[in-house]
Amino acid sequence: MARGAGKQNGGEGFTLGGTSVAPGTRAIVDLPISNLYDHTPVTMTVQVVNGRRPGPRLFVCAALHGDEINGVEVIRRLLREPVLEDLAGTLMAIPIVNVFGFLAGSRYLPDRRDLNRSFPGSPNGSLAGRLAHVFLREILERATHGIDLHTAAIHRANYPQIRANLDDEETLRLARAFGVDVVINAGERDGSLRQQAAKRHIPVLVYEAGEALRFEESSIVAGVKGVKGVMQALGMLPPGTVPAAAEPILARSSTWVRAPIGGILRTDVPLGRHVEAGERLGIVGDPYGVNEVPVVTRTAGLVIGCTHLPSVNAGDALFHIVDVTGVKADAVALDAADIVAPDSPDNEAIQAFEAHEQSAMYD
Repeated sequence: MARGAGKQNGGEGFTLGGTSVAPGTRAIVDLPISNLYDHTPVTMTVQVVNGRRPGPRLFVCAALHGDEINGVEVIRRLLREPVLEDLAGTLMAIPIVNVFGFLAGSRYLPDRRDLNRSFPGSPNGSLAGRLAHVFLREILERATHGIDLHTAAIHRANYPQIRANLDDEETLRLARAFGVDVVINAGERDGSLRQQAAKRHIPVLVYEAGEALRFEESSIVAGVKGVKGVMQALGMLPPGTVPAAAEPILARSSTWVRAPIGGILRTDVPLGRHVEAGERLGIVGDPYGVNEVPVVTRTAGLVIGCTHLPSVNAGDALFHIVDVTGVKADAVALDAADIVAPDSPDNEAIQAFEAHEQSAMYD
């Protein structure tokens, strides 16, 4: 029996935020969070689709980082899929978790806290902590499975990929069902939603694709197909909804290639390209064409992330490469290029990672 089967739903009423959703119906539920300065209420809005037949309870969420908006469109398209009329179980769709960041076009909450470093949160803590607490209490603890939709940080792009704990058989099965080319065995980051899900034995996939503040059609299409593939694998959608997925690359280590000098970057390789050790990925030079230094990778692998800014400083993370060696990619290493608030506790972790970055293997 799949893990979480004891919490099946559908075929019976489902209640969220005081709203009861009958089998075969859907409802939009507003979970109160706070007020804006002008007393305008802010809510976390959830669309609940309750199936006619029993099955898992799946949450699909986006915009934990308010500027990562590809997932917002993935969920909008998912909710318009006619196949949901034949849903088994319950779908909880939360297209915009971090409403404050989404409205401001920012990764963060107004206090510059990162929501995905603030779990489990507290009902009496910071704004980020309170929002995390509401999500954990109302969504995560009602779910049997979850999918968390992300993009790269601002001015960066990610090749479509799944990050998950592949040491868990059920999670690995669902990661394969998502159907993207790359699946990374990734550790849980302190304070993240996925870490809290792991503590509750709830399998969660993180889908990373595209860049912040942009809709990227190919990433959105892959995301919609992937979510439906997972729902099919869970028995929530009928067989044949999504064609069988090809076997992905299972990546277990990760490294960043950094700028050797400051200057202007010219990129040679696109996302999704397999590169060999010693291969040139680009060139950093001055604006006058006098001093040019090649950017060379020390390791072979697949390029899954890159910067979109041509102006770089020495040491900037330029290209993210994964390969199939190692055991599990370090969570901090995977996100080493993310923008970090000046007072974030992540600074210490990232500094510790960079001090040991000569190795591409992360246990």
